[in-house]
Amino acid sequence: MGKKSQKLRAQFRKNRSRRARGKSWTREFKNHGFEDHDLPQEERVSGKGALTRHRTVVGEEVAGKGGEPHLGVRLEVDPSVCRAGRVLSVHGLTCLVRDEETGRDYDCAVRRVLKTLSTDQRHVVAAGDRVQFRPIASSDLREGVIERVEPRRGSICRASRGRQHVLVTNVDQVLIVASAAQPRLKPHLIDRLLIAAEKMLVRPVICINKVDLVDRAGLQPLVGVYSRMGYRVLLASATTGFGIDRLRRCLKGAESVLAGQSGVGKSSLLNAVDGGLDLPVAEVSQENQKGRHTTTTATLFPLRCGGYVVDTPGIRQFQLWDVIPEEVPGFFRDLRPYVSLCRFPNCTHTHEDQCAVKDAVADGRIDDRRYESYCYLYESGML
Repeated sequence: MGKKSQKLRAQFRKNRSRRARGKSWTREFKNHGFEDHDLPQEERVSGKGALTRHRTVVGEEVAGKGGEPHLGVRLEVDPSVCRAGRVLSVHGLTCLVRDEETGRDYDCAVRRVLKTLSTDQRHVVAAGDRVQFRPIASSDLREGVIERVEPRRGSICRASRGRQHVLVTNVDQVLIVASAAQPRLKPHLIDRLLIAAEKMLVRPVICINKVDLVDRAGLQPLVGVYSRMGYRVLLASATTGFGIDRLRRCLKGAESVLAGQSGVGKSSLLNAVDGGLDLPVAEVSQENQKGRHTTTTATLFPLRCGGYVVDTPGIRQFQLWDVIPEEVPGFFRDLRPYVSLCRFPNCTHTHEDQCAVKDAVADGRIDDRRYESYCYLYESGML
């Protein structure tokens, strides 16, 4: 049972600009001076200043656990008119919400008080959110208004222009999809997605698609590195059907999200797992070996084998959100055991002498490529 609702002072974004100056005091001073004008001897406090940043709302405070993105407040709603729903996708100013009781879909706008809350998030609602929405009775169409966003768990986020971009929420596992070829495999992107999953306590699974285009024996060193750290690695081919049964068992009964760069075959894998989805796919460009954005927004789909899956747009750059360089070694499972063995407590593991991490790399206990990936993240500003 949640806390009892109470009146709270919530912080809102300032949605009013400063007043335009009515007169050019500089020009007037040069022409006439201020002798004929009496300066005001008092201050006036209007509602168009910093005071508009806070308002009193009825609800309860919400603190995100483990860095989960949250709005800071859970607004009180009228249970007699609101229904529980799940956000399937977000399209600009509207969201597609499925009524959890009836299974019907509604096009919903977001309540203004939610949109104006002060937050670092690009959008206050994301695919996978559990919400309370109010259907509009007078509408002939299935429309409604999202009145409240419930507390989240299992979110995948990234940084976008200085703000937090929540890709998906309320998932159990993230399938990090890469391709063996066309486009080429990018282990550095896999490492960044692993850090995002570790931070949000979401179970990561690595899936390498298009293994029919290469010799699978050549992938074994990379598979061995991740498997040795405890990550589950699946090899699959949406074209030949290799590994699809294992992928289907992995998705069955779970709430999952597929993430990866454009063109790796996320939608193709989902079509192979569940033929009823019929998601649009496209060929990889032969000129630059980059995928085309056939998936334009994160969308949640129910699977016939049980569970839900979220198909996300292709990622060409994944910048970590709210991760400082000093935290990075703790998110690398292979570096973590050696961090406390370094001579200096503030060792960055990049250039210091008597560094246990560098010694482990030299001895072959840590993979060279993984260490290079750590150094790149630490020094390149991708955090």
